[in-house]
Amino acid sequence: MDFDALFNAQLNQLKEDGNYRYFAELERQCGKFPRAANHAEEGVRDVTVWCSNDYLGMGQHPKVIDAMCEAVKRTGTGAGGTRNISGTNHDHLLLEAELADLHGKEAALIFTSGYVSNWASLATLGSRLKDCVILSDAGNHASMIEGIRHSRATKVIWKHNDVADLEAKLAALPAEVPKIVAFESVYSMDGDIAPIKDIVDVAEKYGAMTYLDEVHAVGLYGPRGGGVSEREGVADRITLIEGTLGKAYGVVGGYITGSVALCDFIRSFASGFIFTTALPPAVAAAARASIAHLKTSELERAKQRRQVALLRSMLDKEGIPHMHNESHIVPVMIKDPVKTRMLADYLMNEWDIYVQPINYPTVPKGTERLRFTPSPLHTDEDIKHLVTALRTLWRQCALAHAVA
Repeated sequence: MDFDALFNAQLNQLKEDGNYRYFAELERQCGKFPRAANHAEEGVRDVTVWCSNDYLGMGQHPKVIDAMCEAVKRTGTGAGGTRNISGTNHDHLLLEAELADLHGKEAALIFTSGYVSNWASLATLGSRLKDCVILSDAGNHASMIEGIRHSRATKVIWKHNDVADLEAKLAALPAEVPKIVAFESVYSMDGDIAPIKDIVDVAEKYGAMTYLDEVHAVGLYGPRGGGVSEREGVADRITLIEGTLGKAYGVVGGYITGSVALCDFIRSFASGFIFTTALPPAVAAAARASIAHLKTSELERAKQRRQVALLRSMLDKEGIPHMHNESHIVPVMIKDPVKTRMLADYLMNEWDIYVQPINYPTVPKGTERLRFTPSPLHTDEDIKHLVTALRTLWRQCALAHAVA
């Protein structure tokens, strides 16, 4: 059997549908973010990155770099194995203490990525709690969906950010079964923010555990970067807060925080934790430095908010349709996969602007978009250049403008 032919048939269908993912070869340049070197057949050139999840540019912050370099020289490069064999390092425990303090929890547990922390934690909770029912927001990330599916627990999907629908579904469940309400704070594609307090109120009314994914919010919201739950003063009422070290903190890894018993439960039963080589100590040290800095510095968050507001106002002025929300994520709506890919190519090839097209299955068909994430290191001139490019392409491609 020709397996490559089978593979290529489906890949070709992806390309015909406009949903095939092309990756630009970029080389991040320390001290120059959001600039990056783009390696292509015609040579190497500088481009401006507009879709990075290194939201605050902490991946090049001197404190973070120094912490990683110091730890590499002190400990070497790798962790030495899984945490239970030879890989629990002092830097891991220091990072977990920093994370627990960030969210006001008793304990924390780190993973190799935010995807793994969601997948492993939800899979473990759902499978180990007898008769557990997981109520999942319809907009939840693929990592949460996979974890719930793997758990084989009963799954109930409630309408996105619809507290009334959540309550109706909770009320229909037997009082004695364990219930977990799983949701996110900032949804990464639309940039909308969950009504966390209302969700927690309803969950507590029905005795349900709350599982909050704050990956697109930690470092960015709250007086110390503890996320939207910290900003709204409800972090202490949430059973488990999950986050990432690979976005606003500029490193890599995921984590959960909660009670000592909860974190020990996940540590003891989650295969995604037990059988995976631990994060290098240098990564843990760098993440801890980033978290500690953003606990006390408002500078990066304030600059980012300013640049987000500037981009939105300039898009409005030009009639470029973008999804309005209260977050730092600016989705410019195209609603066609082929045109979205085409615009991204034009921006890269003609304007030296890199933004990755967002197509199905990341977003539903008909909602394709370009997702922009202004950082504190994007200058006013960068924003003007981007908007000029979009204005020009909108006219050239005869795209619809926003209705005033």
